[in-house]
Amino acid sequence: MIVAFRRHALLPLDDCLSALQPSIPHLTRSSLHCCLQRHDISRLPEVEGDKPTKKKFKAYPLGYFHVDIAEVQTAEGNEVPLVS
Repeated sequence: MIVAFRRHALLPLDDCLSALQPSIPHLTRSSLHCCLQRHDISRLPEVEGDKPTKKKFKAYPLGYFHVDIAEVQTAEGNEVPLVS
């Protein structure tokens, strides 16, 4: 039942667990993961278009130095400058 559900629904592990637990009350996350590993379906198949395409960095002339600056506030409201 678990394997058929996973193959049909293609849901992540936690979603499968929450959907199957009413039918299989003793099912744990660990036992579900072991079952899916045993049947070689513990990882969802890669779907075309899931990941954004990688963009190349803009080409700058030699000697260009890039600095990102951000400000973060502490719980007391003090600003902490960050430079990366």
